[in-house]
Amino acid sequence: MPRIGLAHVSGESMRPTLAPGDQLLVVHGALPRPGRLVVARFPDGTVAVKRAVERRTTAAGRPGWWLLSDAPDRGIDSRHRGPVAEEAVVAVVRARLWPRPRLL
Repeated sequence: MPRIGLAHVSGESMRPTLAPGDQLLVVHGALPRPGRLVVARFPDGTVAVKRAVERRTTAAGRPGWWLLSDAPDRGIDSRHRGPVAEEAVVAVVRARLWPRPRLL
């Protein structure tokens, strides 16, 4: 069953869509779709907000997602670490709550 939660943006990699300090409404257990923002855990343990671009297979042969930053010159994403396993996509972003509320 999906659970609602909050996420906090701390880096610059999702500009101009998101900025450091933005508060996000997320749904844990929701299914990602291409183009949606997601919260994912990279293999090194880093948790980040990224854009789900397409489904891909991980190096281990498991289903996964290719995740990218909106600001490609900032931050780490699948270009550096490869596809993220499907189970490592922990939530889908539904809205920015603060400072300027809007659906995403």
